[in-house]
Amino acid sequence: MALNIISNYAANVAHRNLSNSDEMATRSLTKLSSGTRVVSARDDAASMAIGARLNSQVEALKTATVNVGQANSMLQIADGGMSTINDVLTRMKTLAVQAASDNLSTTERGFLDDEFQALDAEVSRVADSTSFNGIQLLSGQTTFGVDPAAVGTNIEAADGIAAFKINSDAGLVAADTISITFDNATNTMTLTNTNQANFSQSVDLDDIGVTALAGAQTADVEFGSLGITLTLNSACAFGPDLTANNTFDVAAQTGPASLTYQIGSGNNAAVDRLTFNLTSVSSAALGVAALQVDTLANAQAAIAGLDTAIDTLQTARSNVGVGQNRLDFAAKNLASSQENNEAARSTLMDLDVAAEMTKFTSKQILVQSGVAMLAQANQMPQNLLRLLQ
Repeated sequence: MALNIISNYAANVAHRNLSNSDEMATRSLTKLSSGTRVVSARDDAASMAIGARLNSQVEALKTATVNVGQANSMLQIADGGMSTINDVLTRMKTLAVQAASDNLSTTERGFLDDEFQALDAEVSRVADSTSFNGIQLLSGQTTFGVDPAAVGTNIEAADGIAAFKINSDAGLVAADTISITFDNATNTMTLTNTNQANFSQSVDLDDIGVTALAGAQTADVEFGSLGITLTLNSACAFGPDLTANNTFDVAAQTGPASLTYQIGSGNNAAVDRLTFNLTSVSSAALGVAALQVDTLANAQAAIAGLDTAIDTLQTARSNVGVGQNRLDFAAKNLASSQENNEAARSTLMDLDVAAEMTKFTSKQILVQSGVAMLAQANQMPQNLLRLLQ
């Protein structure tokens, strides 16, 4: 190779190697400071993708574990309320047995019945006051549907409306009357609550892609402001306007308190959710509201009624216990899944500090050596100047 002072090949080589060594040392320093093996996608794109999913899985499982704990707390509160009601029913049966004996007169039975009726009211009070975050646990749950006796002839399944769904928290009350109108010119459907200052909402069916249905096709039309969803079927006539025989009444009913808990990280109802139905244990639901002990016959009837009520209560309470045991197993499974997912994520993403520190030390030495050699290469042209002297 010719010796020249214009192009310093040795310096260029030294600079290139120094740049590479400095870049590698910087990457090692980044990993050591973050504790992560994969800092960016160029480090390991596949591991980064899998690690991101595993990390999201772990965080979701942590939240699911909290959900399970809260669910257990709710069921424990329900069980505590049922325990109190059981004590009240036991006292009521004691009074009934006492009143069923002929050694008492009508006056004494009247005294016993006063306490009996007060305890009856206490059963319902406990059922109504047992709640968690505003959710009634023992007094049942009010749900809303459609009164089948108050549905217009134009809004039945044969006319294109297959089903109604009414949200329980939509602010509707029993006997609210809802009218449905359809404007063919604009393909717009409007629902109006005629009992609440004509509160209404319109939906343009073109906007949601509902213009015609065939065969077994259905389409949901949501009226979010009213909390009502209509399911249309292929019998829906989009041609004529709908203006007559077009109302239905909202009906309320009390059923079991349905509690659904998210105990998994996915959206599979069969795998990631648990649903429990808490039976109402109010005085009316247990069948003790009409019982009395003011006469011998009534006291004898009350004994049998209370036996049935206690059995009903124990059945409801055993269902709570089943739910708690199931949640306990779910919590254990979540803990195990969280641990294993965290271990898998750690294997992919966490840094082996000792190995990376070894690499960093090596690159640091190369940087120092490169700086020294670059300095030497820059001195080589100076040596050539002596030939000009």
